[in-house]
Amino acid sequence: MNELQRHVDEVISNFGGYWRPFEMLAALMEELGELSEALLALEGPKGSGSLEEVNEEIGDVMFALTCIANHYGIDILEALAESIEKYKSRDRHRWKVEAT
Repeated sequence: MNELQRHVDEVISNFGGYWRPFEMLAALMEELGELSEALLALEGPKGSGSLEEVNEEIGDVMFALTCIANHYGIDILEALAESIEKYKSRDRHRWKVEAT
């Protein structure tokens, strides 16, 4: 478990422990909805949002995701590194923009 995950684990332990997996998933989905709202407010037609709100919601999503990873003993940095490698090989042609 990396340092940030240990810190989240300490916070959650002080709160009395982790929720059940489906409760944590529901919390993650709620946070994703709030991130969607923040992005829409920032980038949408009204443009009334702020980057600070997006930053806060990304932190909340990461916290909720870290709780799930901790529950299952998954190192999120290792999982992310594996995903990066997957995208680098599997989708390497997908992201290139052709010159016109």
